[in-house]
Amino acid sequence: MTRSTIDQFNRRDLIRGAAMLGAGAALASPFGAFAQKGGFDDVRKAAEAGKEASVKRIRDWVALDSIAAENRNMPEGAAYMAELIKDAGFSGVQIVPTKGHPGVFGTLDAGAKRTLGLYFMYDVKQYDAAEWTSPPLDCRMVDRKGLGSVMIGRGTANHKGPEATFLAALHAIRAAGRKLPVNLVFLAEGEEEIGSPNFRQLATTPNVLAGLKRCEGIMMPTAMADLEGNATIELGAKGIIELELVASGEKWGRGPRKDVHSSLKAALDSPAWRLVQALQTLVSPDGNTPVIDGWFENVRPLTDREKALIREATRHSSEAQLKEALSFTHWIDNLSYEDAMIRLMQEPTVNIEGLVAGYTGPGGKTILPGRAVAKLDLRLVPNQTRTEAVGKLRAHLDKRGFNDVELNVSGGYDPTETSETSSLTRAEVATYRKLGVRPNLTPRLAGSWPGGTFTQPPVSVPVGRFGLGYGGAAHAPDEFYLIDSVNPKVAGLVDATMAHVEFLHMLVST
Repeated sequence: MTRSTIDQFNRRDLIRGAAMLGAGAALASPFGAFAQKGGFDDVRKAAEAGKEASVKRIRDWVALDSIAAENRNMPEGAAYMAELIKDAGFSGVQIVPTKGHPGVFGTLDAGAKRTLGLYFMYDVKQYDAAEWTSPPLDCRMVDRKGLGSVMIGRGTANHKGPEATFLAALHAIRAAGRKLPVNLVFLAEGEEEIGSPNFRQLATTPNVLAGLKRCEGIMMPTAMADLEGNATIELGAKGIIELELVASGEKWGRGPRKDVHSSLKAALDSPAWRLVQALQTLVSPDGNTPVIDGWFENVRPLTDREKALIREATRHSSEAQLKEALSFTHWIDNLSYEDAMIRLMQEPTVNIEGLVAGYTGPGGKTILPGRAVAKLDLRLVPNQTRTEAVGKLRAHLDKRGFNDVELNVSGGYDPTETSETSSLTRAEVATYRKLGVRPNLTPRLAGSWPGGTFTQPPVSVPVGRFGLGYGGAAHAPDEFYLIDSVNPKVAGLVDATMAHVEFLHMLVST
């Protein structure tokens, strides 16, 4: 959920553990030689012939902006997602209702011995068109120095571009007259960007659950590459809870129930200050460490192996480039780069996303607000759970007399963990190595996606994110996805498509 305005910096580069930026090992050979690596010349020819159709597929999909937070185009987004996978060869495609926005389910039976699950999202983040250099739904092609031709649009990087790239691989395999080496089970949701509040209901719908339990693993297509010929493999992800804390005169029984003149502060309590005081109890004075009662009692520290993976990743990345891209100069507590990355992976967080009360326009407006709202996100690590964390937050506030402060959870899910030795992870490592790409393993994504729904009962299968595409500015203005690369270390659309072809075939041999 991190926001970045750096055009050529992918927001997930930091929350992957900064394993991608900088001076990592280069490709064994440039992507110009990619076609000779895999032995799928016929599929590559089909992917090249279908490139314009693939570009159009991304452009048309981005033009339909399904935004769950605004309840915009949600039924239309699900219907469009269903048509996209039907066109790619899936059958039995269903739009599955939930308590919120619907999901999409389908299968592709290739008559294979092994089955891979796919997780997609069809929703995107909100946008302010005035902040963009080109309209966010137009998908204009722009040349980026040192990178190539990129498509600018909301959702191009997160995640319609990478997902459409996987679909392009299915089209290319079929156009080449080949059979898929694995069966596929597909599940997409429309609420990822609001914390997937109904995803567990979707995943445990009886026929959906039966399909997921047949899978050896579940993969989310993602732009996982960097500019130096590296790609990250995450062995997990932090969980998340998105919520609001609300202080109001109405619930408190003190202060005004509506905005009043600020001169009355001498005689009236302030709900805004009430909220500030409640927030101050949640973290240490520097704001960096949660102090919610019992918050750390179930936290699993990183293992020595996990710390070693982080140290190895930092050796193949550039701290200076990362600091420049994110416009900061010091880590928390002036930690070293290595220690900051370990802390990034290890620590749960309490973050204020937004804080609103009263008037926030130009100049002053002398009022005493009757209501104040803080939007928070809480990142969770193994072995924390959403249920535990929400309960502890409520109890913490109540114990300190803030029973009146409302706690409204809008979404969230538990952390994700996948074994380094799982067949899915081994296939990812083997695919990247075969293609001359350095695989950087990291213990977990410091951000979040709802993979924990799959790794926990009743599904209980490993998960991972895979892809050689490159994009950036997700959740930010001028979000982009690379189509034609001029950097020999970075895959354009066709090469990223072929990486998925390689991965699908690698699954049957690991």
